[in-house]
Amino acid sequence: MILKKYPYIAIEGPIGAGKTSLAQNMANYLECALLLERPEENPFLEKFYSNRARYALPTQLFFLLQRIDQFQPITHANIHARPMVSDFLLEKDQLFARFTLSEPEYALYQKIYQQMKPQAPSPDLVIYLQASPEKLYERIKRRGSIYEKNITEEYLYRLSNCYTQFFHQYEKAPVIIVNSENLNFANNTADFNLLLQRINQMRSAREYFNCGLKEYL
Repeated sequence: MILKKYPYIAIEGPIGAGKTSLAQNMANYLECALLLERPEENPFLEKFYSNRARYALPTQLFFLLQRIDQFQPITHANIHARPMVSDFLLEKDQLFARFTLSEPEYALYQKIYQQMKPQAPSPDLVIYLQASPEKLYERIKRRGSIYEKNITEEYLYRLSNCYTQFFHQYEKAPVIIVNSENLNFANNTADFNLLLQRINQMRSAREYFNCGLKEYL
């Protein structure tokens, strides 16, 4: 039933929110295609977290080109033929560019973006995962990824604010905003099933999963 209503589901949220594990679980459960970010392929990413001012632009341009390549073969027609779950939106590239680049770098990035005219199908549903910066930091340290080892809580706090502001204005698709602070969609079947139930029950374009949701403004 979910895929009939939402053939393309995109999962978004800051680093450590649980996007990839939820996307993998949903794709397996719904038996649909899976499109994942591949941050480990970015040769600048580890350097970026050590020296953001120096490596922000090459990091961002690599991600832009990578995401364009990933979305290039995907159209609304083949999504309806074979539904899909992804763990990112193409618009995330603009979000991170505005967040990480200096003004001159952002102006250059915008010129490149406009020349390339990247395209991606709009999702039928966005699942936006939130958690406190402290929880995000705890999860990142626990998974021990080499390229994430220099991420700070201050960076996650600012990034969470950017996501909150972005989704406050986002209107391209229905959004369910999920407080993932105390939910484990990777290993807790009850949490996962409850989320699926809430998605099936959606009646408006913006809904919240967890009455104790916090906004980090």
